[in-house]
Amino acid sequence: MAVRAGASALGLVGKMPSGPGVISDDEIYEIARSVPPPIGTFLLTSETDAAEISEHHRLVQTNTIQIVDKLAYGTYQEIYEKAPNVKIVQVIHVIDEKSIDEAAELAEMVDAILLDSGNPNLEIKELGGTGRVHNWELSRKIVETCGKPVFLAGGLKAENVRQAIETVQPFGLDLCSSVRTDGRLDERKLEEFFAAIEKI
Repeated sequence: MAVRAGASALGLVGKMPSGPGVISDDEIYEIARSVPPPIGTFLLTSETDAAEISEHHRLVQTNTIQIVDKLAYGTYQEIYEKAPNVKIVQVIHVIDEKSIDEAAELAEMVDAILLDSGNPNLEIKELGGTGRVHNWELSRKIVETCGKPVFLAGGLKAENVRQAIETVQPFGLDLCSSVRTDGRLDERKLEEFFAAIEKI
C-alpha cells in the first residue's frame, strides 16, 4: 500500500519501548524479501549494542538499519564489518541546540541522519511515532551543517508538509502516526499526504 502510494522506502519497526507499527522479525524479513529493488527497506531497531544490532539485522536482511536510540556499546564500524553493504541511518531526537552538535558528530560515522521528535531520556523511552513536531529551525541548522543526507520525521502530515520542506529542506521525509488509523496504515491518509507533496 505504501509503495503504491509513492513511498520510496519502507520503515519496518522492530521491538520498541513505545510507539505504533511494531511487527515481528519474521514479518520484517518477509516484507524485505518481497519489496521491489528500487525501494529501500529500513529496519528500525531500538537495540543500543552494535553486536545486537548486527544480529537483529542478520535475522531480517533489510538494506538499511535505522538506529532509533544512541549506540551505547560497540561501534558503527563493527556493524559495517558484519554487513558491508548495509546503510546506517542514525536517529537524532531534536530536543535543543545540543542536537546540532550531536548530529554533526554522529554524521561522520553513518550514511544519513534522521531527525525525530522523541525523547530517549524518559523512563519509558519515546523513540518515534509520537506525532509531535519539533523545532524545525534546529533541524534546518542540522541540514546545513552535518554534511550528510538528513531525513525529517515527527508530526508530518498533509497539512504541514509544505512548511516542513520549505523550512528544513530535508533529503527525505519519514511518516508514521499521521498516516495511520487505529494503529494501521490508512490508504486514504497516505494518498492525501502524497497528493500534498505533488502540489509543492
